[in-house]
This record gives sequence, C-alpha cells and structure tokens, in this order.
Amino acid sequence: MFIAYVVVAVLLSLALLMSARADIIRDPKITEPLKALGVRDSWFLPLGLVKIAGALGLLAGIVYRPLGLAAAIGVVLYFLGAVITHLRAGDKKGVGTPAAIMLVAVAPLVLGLATL
Repeated sequence: MFIAYVVVAVLLSLALLMSARADIIRDPKITEPLKALGVRDSWFLPLGLVKIAGALGLLAGIVYRPLGLAAAIGVVLYFLGAVITHLRAGDKKGVGTPAAIMLVAVAPLVLGLATL
C-alpha cells in the first residue's frame, strides 16, 4: 500500500504543479474559460499557490503521513469547490476534469489511511 501511495502522490503532485503553473502564468487556455465562470483574474495566483501547497503536502506525506492526509483532504476539497463552481455556472461540459482530479485525490487519502 505504501508504494501505491507514493506512486499516486507523485503523479497527482505533478498534475497539480502543471495546473498551478498554468494558473500562475495565466495561460489563456486555462484562464479564459475560468473567467467565463466568474473566476476573477486576481484569484489565479492564490489558486495556483494552493495547488502547489497541495502537491508539496502530498510529497511530504511520503515521509510524514499526517501531512499527506491533510494535503489529500485539501486537494479533494479544492476540486470539490471547482466542481461546484462549474455546476453553478451551468458548465456541465467543463465539470469532468475537476471531478476526475477530485476522485484521483481520494486515492492518496484512502491509501494514506491504510498505511498509517
């Protein structure tokens, strides 16, 4: 189970870091659709930093499991918020990606609990 946690935590962390980079540099492919949902331009840096914190927390959880569990909970809640944002804006097409990431984020949470 520990190896599974490490693999999922590393892969999810890489995905979070790539997503954070797009937010921080304000990649138009990412920011324009989000602006259409009502996300303000000033939110992209903080949202990117939260993703970086989640990625680092998941990686730190390899050594100190409670931190990884807290990070996994945070990532799940972050993407739950993203799902809710898409649904409230009526964007049913765009809800798939944050929902999938949210479900993937459940894996390190479950695996982390199983290896305590």
